[in-house]
Amino acid sequence: MTDIDRFSFNVPAGAGRIDSLIAEMLEDISRSRAQQLILQGMVTCGGEAVESKKVKPEEGFLVEVTVPDPEPLSVDPEDIPLDVVYEDGDVIVVNKPKGMVVHPAPGNLSGTLVNALLYHCGDTLSSINGVKRPGIVHRIDKDTSGLIMAAKNDAAHTELSRQLFEHSVTRRYTALVRDNLKDDEGVIDEPIGRDRLDRKRRAVDGSNPKRAVTHYKVLERFGPCTLVECRLETGRTHQIRVHMAYIKHPLLGDPVYGRGSESIRVHGQALHIPEGQLLHAGVLGFVHPRTGEYMEFRADPPEDFLELLSRLRV
Repeated sequence: MTDIDRFSFNVPAGAGRIDSLIAEMLEDISRSRAQQLILQGMVTCGGEAVESKKVKPEEGFLVEVTVPDPEPLSVDPEDIPLDVVYEDGDVIVVNKPKGMVVHPAPGNLSGTLVNALLYHCGDTLSSINGVKRPGIVHRIDKDTSGLIMAAKNDAAHTELSRQLFEHSVTRRYTALVRDNLKDDEGVIDEPIGRDRLDRKRRAVDGSNPKRAVTHYKVLERFGPCTLVECRLETGRTHQIRVHMAYIKHPLLGDPVYGRGSESIRVHGQALHIPEGQLLHAGVLGFVHPRTGEYMEFRADPPEDFLELLSRLRV
């Protein structure tokens, strides 16, 4: 069976053509894909089917978009080792390795966390997010390592999603950022939206921005770089990466918002930083969806991150 996603939004002031508006408002939909959906009768505005990509919708009208996969997507269980930090009948917490994609998408149909969870958990994962994202309540980027939770039934999924929406989930990350921060701690409260020039990127005050708040604290200073702890108050796509780049301290190794593969000079010698942001989700806390007990989990950064820190400390 084809998996289907449904999205809706109200037309903002100053909106242009409907195809461009859909591409701007919906993260994973390109303008050409929006045009295909319009031709397939998958787009309505104000309850009426949109018949042309050139329609300019009126402000405040509700746009509804139905998005089937371009082709049926089969997600198969795969015997991939998991670092399970906690598991019971309602939730599983996994320490995701760097380089693993969370859920299947075009170009990444296997080797994902979802493939591994399907093998490990069988048919116990929640169904709320469909066949592509069973059990997935939140995501972390491919090259970000660390703790991620998944729900094993729909009731648990609904409750954990509520906590995320209300910003009551504890999420603390360790990151290595470029240069020496001026202040020992601070708060970045800047809205994040889609980059107006590159739809794969996010930017402060980009298109359709949403409030984003990151708290940071310096843990250790090394001169050419700084080890920081970042606490998420909101959970926007690429939030820490965008916010730290915004204050001119991009994450080391970040290929999108930083310099990617690079070298820094430490103790008079060049130290190579491989591509892939040095960011680790080290602390995850939430109220258990069944017992009501607050639970908090911790995981150390991966070996390559720790090895780099040891070389910086020499």
